[in-house]
Amino acid sequence: MRSRNSLIEALALFRGLNPTITVNEIMTFLYTCENEGLNIQELAHVAQMTEPTASRSVRSFGPPGSAWARAPGCGLIEAFLNPHDARSRVLHLTVAGQAVRDRLDQIIAEAAPIAQ
Repeated sequence: MRSRNSLIEALALFRGLNPTITVNEIMTFLYTCENEGLNIQELAHVAQMTEPTASRSVRSFGPPGSAWARAPGCGLIEAFLNPHDARSRVLHLTVAGQAVRDRLDQIIAEAAPIAQ
């Protein structure tokens, strides 16, 4: 049996978290991993998406059951009031988000190629 390449394994990890996950949501999570502490406006800029799209994407990773989160609420990202600007929130990974990030780092480190 053929083994799975790293990219497919990473996508399967996301699909396991949320079967309806979108590319924008995956990009949101990855940019948050690389830039913890950024706000929605900064995320929209680096991810090249609109602010409403960035906000919806972040909310899909919010805490399950939270009024702020958007279904399914994976619980991987938290948004805290920005201590320097009360009009915005800064994004940080939850403990569960850090575990997913660490698993993605492991998949990348093992780097199974697409074709042999």
